[in-house]
This record gives sequence, structure tokens and C-alpha cells, in this order.
Amino acid sequence: MSSSSGSNVIRIHTASYGRTDKTTCSAGRPANQLSRTDCSASTTLPIVRERCEGRTTCLLKALNSIFSDPCGGIYKYLNISYSCVPPNKSSQTCESLHGELDCGSNVIHIHKANYGRTDKTTCSSGRPANQLSNTNCYAPTTLPIIRNRSVNDIKKTQVLLCKGRTTCLLKASNSIFSDPCFGTYKYLDISYSCVPPSKEPEHPITTILHYTPNTFSLTLI
Repeated sequence: MSSSSGSNVIRIHTASYGRTDKTTCSAGRPANQLSRTDCSASTTLPIVRERCEGRTTCLLKALNSIFSDPCGGIYKYLNISYSCVPPNKSSQTCESLHGELDCGSNVIHIHKANYGRTDKTTCSSGRPANQLSNTNCYAPTTLPIIRNRSVNDIKKTQVLLCKGRTTCLLKASNSIFSDPCFGTYKYLDISYSCVPPSKEPEHPITTILHYTPNTFSLTLI
């Protein structure tokens, strides 16, 4: 994988190890090794993401020992669709407080957001143990609220729409995101990146790697 900017990181969209057509990686192979086109290892995507997501370089081998063998006797290949994106930033705002996302001259692109609690350390200072014990606390409407609220709703709830803005003011409040775990001290956790304002999302790049012991390098240059 490659990108025009060395500050970008790899984002994996799709990945498949197996065979879905008879032409890819077919040179010199007998017909019986190309006959199945419904062959895909279900664990491919999580494995590739674990090894490559968020990195600037990534080494991969198309091997049964890594992805398993979804179709014995078939010559397989590793097919990856990816793009090169700015690295993610994170923001945590404690309950009842205000926070701000600031991308300078770039604009905000929200990836993930949750109002609740997923660990015992974030926003824990001065809080009793019983307010930190629930680490399985999620408000499922957090992301759509931050991304998609209308201007009128935004004014009422004191939260500015973040997507596509250069700065964004946020309040971590039950009145905005609901209370997913009563009695737990919550925080607003956001993962985002800063992208050039005129830049469209990059089209995914597709890479094919043969089923061989050869190593394939995913590198952002």
C-alpha cells in the first residue's frame, strides 16, 4: 500500500484470502486449481486489520498458516482494498464539562464516538469506586448526534455539529446523549481525524498477493 503523504496511515476496507474469479493469479496454474470461485477465509479482514490498520508500513504473506485454507487444492490469493488517511486523534470530555475539537485549517472527520464509560481510569480523579465500576456503558446515539443533528437541535442541546467543521464545541451531558448507565460518571470519547477541506475521501486501492511464501509490503511513501 502506498500514499502520497508520509504522515498518512493505512485504513483497511476489505480483505479476502481465497479465490473469487478464475483469472486473478492464474498464470501457469492448471484448471483444477482455479475451478472454485466461492472461496474466502472468513477471518481475513480481522487478521489484516490487526496487522496493518493505523500503521504506515505493513508486511503480509498470503499463507494458509496465517489465514487458514478455505478451499483445499485451490490456488489462492490475498485481495486487499485500502486507503491512506490522516492518523486518528482522540478527545475525552468528562461528564458535565465542555470540550473542543480543533483541526486548525483542516476539517473534522468523525470516526467513532461514545458517551459512557469503557475503562476505570479516564475521568476518574476524585470519583468514588462505585461511579467507575461499570465499564460496559455505551450510548448508541452518540455518533449520529455528533454527526447529524440539525442546526436547531444543535442550538438547543449546546453541541455543535462536528463533521466538516474546523472546530467543534461539545458538552458531555445526559441531556444531549441520554444516560446509558445511571450512577456511573461518564465521559464523551471521540476518535477523529483532520482532513484538508477540499479533499474528497480517497478511493480505495486494491492489492493482490499470490498464495506464495513471498512477503508483500504495504508501505506509505
